[in-house]
Amino acid sequence: MLAAHYRTFFESIGDALHVTAHSHHPWPDVTRAAHLAYWEDSARLTNRKWQEKVFGEVVPQAQGHVARLLDLPDPKLVAFAPNTHEFVVRLYSCLDWSRPPRVLTTANEFHSFSRQTRRLEETGRLAVTRIPVEPYATFGERFQHALTNRFDMVFLSHVFFDSGFVVEGLEALLSRASPDAIVAIDGYHAFLALPVELARLGRQIFYMAGGYKYAQAGEGACFMSTPVGSGLRPVCTGWFADFRGLTGAQEDRVGYGEGAMRFWGSTFDASGLYRFNAVMRWLLELGVGPREIHAHVAGLERRFLAGLADAKLSRLPLESLTPPKGMPRGNFLTFELEDAEGIERRLAARGIIIDRRGTRLRFGFGAYHDAAFVDALLERTRAALA
Repeated sequence: MLAAHYRTFFESIGDALHVTAHSHHPWPDVTRAAHLAYWEDSARLTNRKWQEKVFGEVVPQAQGHVARLLDLPDPKLVAFAPNTHEFVVRLYSCLDWSRPPRVLTTANEFHSFSRQTRRLEETGRLAVTRIPVEPYATFGERFQHALTNRFDMVFLSHVFFDSGFVVEGLEALLSRASPDAIVAIDGYHAFLALPVELARLGRQIFYMAGGYKYAQAGEGACFMSTPVGSGLRPVCTGWFADFRGLTGAQEDRVGYGEGAMRFWGSTFDASGLYRFNAVMRWLLELGVGPREIHAHVAGLERRFLAGLADAKLSRLPLESLTPPKGMPRGNFLTFELEDAEGIERRLAARGIIIDRRGTRLRFGFGAYHDAAFVDALLERTRAALA
């Protein structure tokens, strides 16, 4: 659909077949000029770049793009950070640690949250309840039932990284959460992969994602939308959290900026936001959004699965697909395989670039793929795994 706009990337990888749009997404050509523009602005403005350019133009533009794509009520509800782990730490620092906080999450969260949570749990100062995602058909019911208990934090993925399973009906699912709980959604595998509408829910929850995957902007451009009127005061706080108050007298009580500013950190490399804005403008000009991208990818997935069905490869059987066909999934296919590592090596030897999470292989198609690419992928896959 958009392959011509990724010329530089594809020239760099030769004849390799890149099927990891869900992981390290190729950068479109518009990001090169954006990256250079950051260097030029830094040289031209030096320390003035923060007030005049970054916070004066770049950040408001990026906030506007996020709010538009998530249907948020106000762009000022969006904060940025180099990675989502920073947001996880800040949210944890908002809890009352005079007693062990209680956290409800799943057994299938990405490492940005799961590793930090496990480490806090090791200290004995955090009580965690984890709901397994499988069986998929009953996940919503089981998670909502757990919410009948009181928790200080509720954290789950919109689309799970290890399977692509989509949690549908987030608003209804979270309706039983305690009104004073911090409710956060990891939307990294949903943002720009699926249509996401947070017009109502976005007023109440935190929603985080970033540029490394479907947003195609690379590292350093993560964001978190925040609830309307949040008065939380993160203990883990950087000096950008009150950027406009820096020139005034320091009061006894630490101050915070308006809206999402209270969740900002400190000095960061803003080149990611330049690239992010360039990609968002480019897609907007083309009239391409998450709905079009998801429909395109779903069509490619159907073609790939049909080809696998015809090939009847014992090493990559359709029965290993998780979640199985018919279940809601994001923009990648996951296969649960006992010899996942060996199969990954066989595919790599044929120039097929995928990724693996333990015993699960993930194939991710993107807007730059077409039917001819899928056919070439099937041909190489048959040769590798026959």
